[in-house]
Order: sequence, then C-alpha cells, then structure tokens
Amino acid sequence: MVVIIAALVFAANFWTDFLWFRSVDYSSVFLTELWTRVLLFAAAGLVMAVVVGASIYFAYRARPAMRPASLEQQGLDRYRQSIDPHRKLFYWLTVAALAVLAGAAASGDWQSFLQFTNATDFGATDPEFNMDIGFFAFTLPFLGTLLGYVYAAVILAFIAAVVVHYLYGGVRLQNDTGQRATPSARVHLSVLLGIFVLLRAVSYWLDRYGLLFSERGYTFGASYTDVNAVKTALTILTVISVICAVLFFANIYFKNTMVPMASLGLLLLSAVLVGVAYPEIVQRFQVDPNEQRLESEYIQRNINSTREAYDIADSEVQTYDATTELTPQELADEADTIPSVRLADPAVVSQTFQQMQQVRGFYEFPDVLEVDRYEDSNGDLTDSIVAVRELEGPPDDQDNWLNRHLIYTHGYGMVAAAGNAIDEEGRPVFTEYNIPPRGELSEVTGEYEPRIYYGNEGADYVIVGAEEEYDYPLDNEEEESEDVPTPEDAVVDESRAPNESDAEGSGEGADEGSGAEEQGGSQAYTSYDGQGGVQLDSFFDRILYAIKYQETSVLLNSAIDSNSRILYERTPEERVQKVAPFLTTDSRPYPAVVDGRVQWIVDAYTTSNNYPYANRLDFNQAVTDTFTDGSAQQVGALPGNEVNYIRNSVKATVDAYDGTVKLYQWDEEDPVLETWMGAFPEAITPRDEMSEELVNHLRYPDDLFKVQREIMREYHVTEPDAYYGGQDFWEVPEDPTNETDEAEPPYRQTINFPGSEEASFSLTSTFVPRNRENLSAFMAVNSDPRSDDYGQLQLLELPRSTVIFGPGQVQNAFDSDADVREVLLPLEQSNAEVTRGNLLTLPFGGGLLYVEPLYVQAGGGGAASFPLLQQVMVGFGEEVAIGGTLQEALNNLFEGGEGPLPEPDTPGEDTQEEAPEEAGNEDQGGDTDGGTDQELVDSLNEAVEAWEESQEANDEANERLREALEDIEEQMGE
Repeated sequence: MVVIIAALVFAANFWTDFLWFRSVDYSSVFLTELWTRVLLFAAAGLVMAVVVGASIYFAYRARPAMRPASLEQQGLDRYRQSIDPHRKLFYWLTVAALAVLAGAAASGDWQSFLQFTNATDFGATDPEFNMDIGFFAFTLPFLGTLLGYVYAAVILAFIAAVVVHYLYGGVRLQNDTGQRATPSARVHLSVLLGIFVLLRAVSYWLDRYGLLFSERGYTFGASYTDVNAVKTALTILTVISVICAVLFFANIYFKNTMVPMASLGLLLLSAVLVGVAYPEIVQRFQVDPNEQRLESEYIQRNINSTREAYDIADSEVQTYDATTELTPQELADEADTIPSVRLADPAVVSQTFQQMQQVRGFYEFPDVLEVDRYEDSNGDLTDSIVAVRELEGPPDDQDNWLNRHLIYTHGYGMVAAAGNAIDEEGRPVFTEYNIPPRGELSEVTGEYEPRIYYGNEGADYVIVGAEEEYDYPLDNEEEESEDVPTPEDAVVDESRAPNESDAEGSGEGADEGSGAEEQGGSQAYTSYDGQGGVQLDSFFDRILYAIKYQETSVLLNSAIDSNSRILYERTPEERVQKVAPFLTTDSRPYPAVVDGRVQWIVDAYTTSNNYPYANRLDFNQAVTDTFTDGSAQQVGALPGNEVNYIRNSVKATVDAYDGTVKLYQWDEEDPVLETWMGAFPEAITPRDEMSEELVNHLRYPDDLFKVQREIMREYHVTEPDAYYGGQDFWEVPEDPTNETDEAEPPYRQTINFPGSEEASFSLTSTFVPRNRENLSAFMAVNSDPRSDDYGQLQLLELPRSTVIFGPGQVQNAFDSDADVREVLLPLEQSNAEVTRGNLLTLPFGGGLLYVEPLYVQAGGGGAASFPLLQQVMVGFGEEVAIGGTLQEALNNLFEGGEGPLPEPDTPGEDTQEEAPEEAGNEDQGGDTDGGTDQELVDSLNEAVEAWEESQEANDEANERLREALEDIEEQMGE
C-alpha cells in the first residue's frame, strides 16, 4: 500500500507538471530536463552496475576450490550456507540498489551536464593557464563531477571484492601459512587499486586548474605558494601516481603483496612530503615574511577578475569635492531639481494604500511598494509608487474550500500615486485608484485588463470556469472618489505646520475610503475568459489534481466540468523559476501596465561560482537589508548561496490575467546565457521582440545592485598595495531610520548626477569608511532603459580631508537639532506616532543633500489611522533644518526661514542696471506702471508680514499645547 500510494502521488505530480509546462508553452524545457535526467540516470546506473557487478562476479569466480581448515573458515561456513541458495538474488539486488542510488544522484547534476555539452567561450582567458574562462565555468566542474562518480564506482567495487573474497576464502585474516590472500584475489584487488591510483593521477592534474579557486592566499584565487609550490607539487604527484598505477598493474605478473604495498607507500609518502610539507614550508618561510611584495601580482589578478565577474570594471569614478555651504542664489539655481525629489516612502505609504484603497478587507497590498515611472497628463515622466490590489482570500467567517478556491479567485486593479506630491492633509496624490480603476495613469496608458489572477497573494490554486467568481463591489463610485486625493489636489509648495488636529484627523478619510466592511452594497461577478491554467478536460485530470492537492472536493464539486481551468504556480517568481530553472530571479518583481495588460516584470540572473580568481560572496547575505529581512520581502535563494559571477541577462514578464510567461534576452553578450540558450533553444525570446511600452518600464534590478555595492566596498580599490593595507575599504551604512542593524536599502529616485546634462532615473546608495560614520562615497546606477547609459555605475568619492556627514550622523543631527525638536516635541508628547521615512541622499548644489520625510499617524486611531506626510527634514554639510515642504525646509536651511526659495532668475545686478531705463519709461508713460509695481511690492510685504504673524501664532499655540499637556500629566500623576 505504501508503494502504491507513493507511486500514485509521484505519477500525479509528474503528469500535472507536464500539463503545467504545456499550458505555458514551455514543454520543451520540461522534456529537455526530463530526458537529460533519464540519460544521466541510465549512464551512471549502468557504469555503477557494470563496475560493481563485474567486480563481484570476478571475485566469486576466483574463489578457492579448497579453503584451509581454521576457526575463521568454520564460522564463515554458516554465512556461505545461508547466502548460496539465494546468491543470484543477493547479487542482483545489490547491483540494482547501487545502480539506482548512483543514477538518482547523477540525475541531479543535469545542469552541469547541459553546460558542458553546450559550453560557450567567454572570449577571455585566465592569467595563469591562458585558457578560456569557459573551461573553468563549464568544463572543469563537469569533469570533476564525472571523476567523482567513477571514483565511487571503483571504491564500491573494491569493497565488494574484499567482502566476497573474504566470504569465500580468497582473503583470510587467519592463516598458518602466512598467505593472507590467494593469487587471484591479489591480482583482482591490485587491478582495482591500480585503476583507483590512475584516477588519482587524473585528479591531481585537474587540481592544478582548481588552484584558481584556492583560498590559501591573501585573496581568493591562486596565490604565490599555489603557483610556485602547489602547482609543481601536483605535477610531480601526477607522475608518481601514474608510476604507482603501473606498479599495481604489474602485480598481475608478480602476484605478491610487496609490489602493491610499496606502491601504496610511495604514493602516501609523496603526498605528504610533496603535496603538504613542501607548500607549507614555502608559505611559512618565504611568503609570510614578504607577503605584500610576493602576493602583489596575485592580488591584482583577484581585483581584475572580481571587477569583471561582477560587471563593475567599467564603473565611472570621480573625485567629488562636496561643498558644505550654499548661497541663496546657488540654491535658486538648483530649484528646478526640487520637484523631482521623491518624498513618498514605499515602505510607509503602504499603510496609506491599505487604508485608502483596500476597498474590502480581503484585498491586500505588499508591505513595501514599488517605484516605477509613468507619464503624467503633460507627457512628463514622474516617479510613481505602484502596487496591485491583490486578493488575500475570502473573509475569515467565509473561509472555506469553495470560497477560497472557486469564488475569491483574483485581485482587482492597479493603484498608483505620485512620488513627489501630496495633498494639503499630507496624503499621497493618487494617479490610479478605486474599483474599477481610473485616474491619470489609465488616461495616459489607455484601458487595461485590471483583474489579477497571478500575483503574490491568494490561494495556491484556484479553479475558474466553474462557480461565478467574485469580481468587485458595486458601490457608489462618485462617493468613493470624493475622498481620494488626485493630482488636482496636490499641494507641494504650500507650508503646513503639524498639530494635534492633523494627527487625529488622519483616520477620518480612512473610514470613508477604505471600505473595509461591506455596507450592504451589491457585488459584481465574473467568469474567467482567459487561456491561463490547465483545462480540466477529463475526470482523469480531476483525479490527478485531487491527488496532487489531497482534496476530494476537486472531484465532488458538480460545477467543475470540462470547461473549467485550474490555475496554480501563481506567483511571478515561481512561474519564471519553473520555466527557467537555470536562472535566479530577483526578490522584487513589480507590476506595470503594458500594452493593455498588467504585467509582472521579473529580473532574472545567470550566475556561476566558477569564475577564476573572482571573489565569492553569499548571495542571500549580500541582498539582505531592511526591505529584505524576512518579513517585508522574501529573498530568492541560490543553490549553494555562493556566487562569483552574475549578469542580469533576462527580463521576464508574467501576465497577471492569464499567467503567460515571456523570457527576453537582455544581455546579448553573456556567455552563460548563450550556453543555456544552446540547451534550451526555444525558451528565450530575442530582445528586439520587446514592445516599446515594456522597455519603458524596465529598470536596473535591486538584487544585482546590492551585490555590486557589496563587492564595491573593497574592490573600488584597484591597486594591490592599497588593497593589501585595506585602509580605504568601505561599509554599507546601517539604516538609521530603522531600529534593526540591517544595511540601508538602495533607493530609486530621479537625480542630477554631477557632469550629466539631464536628470536620470537611478538606483542609489552610500558608503561610509570601515568602522566610521562619515560619508566616503555615493554610488548610483542609471536605471532608465531608454538611456544609452543604462546600467552605468557611477561613483562619487569624497575627499578624506573633508568630513561629510553620513546617514547615521545626519539622523543624529536631526534628532538633536533644537529647531527640529521644537517642531517634533508637541507630536511626540501627544498620542501621535511619528514615522521617519527613507533618508534619501542626492547630489545637490555641488554637495550632497539629505532629505527625510516625516509622517504623522494618530496613535489612538487603531486600524483606521494611517501615516500622513507632515514635515520634511533636510541636511547639507553639517546643517539640518525642517519644514512643512521640501522648499520650506531648504529655505530654513539656507536662509534661516526668512523668505520663500528664490527662483533661479531672481533679479540681481541686471535689475539695478535696468532701473534708470524703467524710470525713464515711467516719466514718459505716466505713473500707471509705477503705481502697479508699488502695489505689487506692498502686497508682497503684506504677505510676508501675514506669514510671519501666522508663524508666531503657531508658536504660541504650540506653547499653549505643551502647557496643557504638562497640566494633564501632573493631574494624572496626582
């Protein structure tokens, strides 16, 4: 029964996997992997069966006809009498078991085999053997694997031969004549030992190439000792092993024990003296006292190879003498960059999305939203915070199999907000909102299919085309839209002073806009009309899926018929990883409206850990930060975790409606991808078949950037002597806005990089010196796929003589500044929760500007409250300031808050030169124009005076609030 049940489960999983691959048009991947596994299983099993089986057969045939009388043989007689009647059964069971185990193990190495048979040259050679990198990446790993299986077969054959010879008297532990083995047994075992030693010679020769992955020296890769001692030792050991193998084979003629024993002793002695002692002497007495000088050449090899392997060799580095002071006019010259600064934090406004756009309690947004770019109504690209409204599952009181898998099948609609605009209450300005979706985004992109059948939330499988599916609530759309801030409600430059009423009011809109509880409104239903999933054509298919998911309702539900379809493997990463098991997916797929559909865009990588001399790192550890700490975002794992080569070679899309998967070749020069395309010629679509609209939404991937910045910590140093000292190594700073000790995540923002003619959509990060907190470098990569500089890494190295505050120091300055504390104190003393948003760093005015939004959330509002952006903190040099908007904060920083941010064309000396001409015009044309100008000046003066009075009144109100709170605390204490 156990065997039958296991066979049924295996058959169900196998066949449903094939149906799934056929449904997404990737059956060639399934069949290629299947037949490769079968081939390796058969080959490895056959080799194991032949080698071990032949050894057992010859050992039995060479058994002595007469065995000496001894207590040992008398004891073995009982075993022989028990085994002989079933000798053939034992033989075939042993051979078959070993063959199955070997075949199963070998089938798991199918990727290594396909890389070997489809290997592509890198077009670059290693610095030691002058062989193409492809040999080390594709050929050498497979040869090592192949050698390992042959090793195992010979060792098992030797063990089996010893057991059979001992059982039938060919090998004896007790013998009065001193002959421990018969001549036939000695010949048999000598041949097996000779084959083993010959394999060891091959292993020694391949180990020479493996030295390029040595960890003996100061850096990864072959060191001075490896090249000048170990390499020579391995060559000597190869020759000695061949000689010893010949001596073992010669024992066929000599037929005594002395020859193989002498050969074995020679091999062991040479392995110790030549393979261990000699390299150790060279390392300890020659290298260690002169390490920097002797290892310099090999450190340089490591630096060059590592920079090539991680694609950072072409990084642009410029020394940046960051200024720490700006005049008002210089500030005005930078005023045009202010509107592009993204203030909305994707990790904070997720709560706002949840409250204002959840619509029903069973819809869900991710903890960290994504940043993309869309055109506004004027055709300008704007950084946008985007997410799709996914279906988490049915309401808790209705969570049963029917609702979860047949009724609540899909999410609904895209939600987007401008990254640099808020309304007067501090809420995001939505450019796509509500159900059905509407807004500026859909007006620009056109109508699109809003239903989300494939995403990161929901049941592991759903069955469509059976019961009617819940689509969306039919509420009064006009009433829902009234409380949703749109671009017309955006207030960017207007000052807002935080107060208690703002914080407490943050929950008012949530009750009206979130729609977390149904209020009797009717519901719309739909029936899936796509081609996604597997069609349940027959009752047999339903049986298979009932076994696969261990659910009898798949069989018993009468609404499921031949027109029904089952949708499974629904997350974008799972689908891409399944159709392309040779790729590694990025941990942050993101949705985009492309050609009338919501498409999940998934970045995929080709990786290797066999690039000579390139430093290896743990992939999971490198991509971990406050966004990927296991709660907000899951990190995609790599087999073995360690890599030393990575390329973003594939851009994949997953249709959110029908699950269609497309793999597009992005890096057309990657030899690893070329190798896989040779193995799976139908899997990858050429790059030129990508639509223009899809290309517009591509971006530089997060995980690749984080891996590169991890490498850049040390490998920005390109001189071996400087690398050896390590004085200039950097660290990625900890996120100062988060209580954990995880690294600060990279941020997507549009920046004006020094030397660039126009702003670019970029992914940015910072570095601090090792064991220090001041800023040492700023790193950015162009993330605009339409730019010729896409993927170009750029570094601003700050002078060591100038102290520029790092993120942690700036955060500390924010927390300790008197003006900032004066604004925050009333909020912190109330029940409001103050949340610090992402601390952005960007080039500004010849220096580096820090911008951090502050969100206020009603502390007693419960689930109905959400964060409102109320203040912006800025830092430049060692000065910090706070304001209701970014412009106000900059005014406070550079002008002490005395007036609004000057426009770039503020009149200066030119105005004074034109004054006489204006006076002349006044004399000629009367005093009408002059009176108008004077009235304008008077109006501006009145506006300034009113603004100052309002500030004073606000200070008085804050003071009264503090006094009232102190009285309340005293009374509660009493």
